[in-house]
Amino acid sequence: MTKAEVLQLKMTATRVRMGVIEATHSAKSGHPGGSLSAADVLTYLYFKVLNVDTENPQDPTRDRFVPVSYTHLRAHETLRHL
Repeated sequence: MTKAEVLQLKMTATRVRMGVIEATHSAKSGHPGGSLSAADVLTYLYFKVLNVDTENPQDPTRDRFVPVSYTHLRAHETLRHL
């Protein structure tokens, strides 16, 4: 990866963290630690590894991501809306 790609992924992971914090604050409950700590890994997977197409979510060849726990779900939901 180029330095620009790495920087872009870092900026995206920061946006994911902000989304997690905003969602947790809006809900007035939650445990954001798991999602915050998983932001970098999930961002890399979503944008560099997984075959996802937000324009065609019913594509039968798309990859599926299953969060390992509920605490990681908020980061995944944030990624889906970027």
